Amino acid sequence: MAIPAAAAAAYRAAAQIATPTASSAITPANVSPGSFSDFLSGAVKDSINTIHQGEKAAQAQVTGGANLVDVVNSVNAAELTLDTVVAVRDKVVQAYQSIMNMPI
Repeated sequence: MAIPAAAAAAYRAAAQIATPTASSAITPANVSPGSFSDFLSGAVKDSINTIHQGEKAAQAQVTGGANLVDVVNSVNAAELTLDTVVAVRDKVVQAYQSIMNMPI
């Protein structure tokens, strides 16, 4: 079974192949050698941006100003991002609980 973060990165990279901003995708191959906190804050900002794009596309469809295919793609990307964020949160909470349950 694939790790949700790796699946999200692969999906994002595949979705951005045809777009001119493919160099800005966060994938293991193009992560700069910065700190982990920089990587994490960039991933969070990308997640928030993806979710906002999905919301904007849904609102545009309600007013009749968007292509249905673009809306479906944006909403699917937002849903995948949210699922990934929830999975990472669950793993962090699980790791915290494991550390707290360790005998001293």
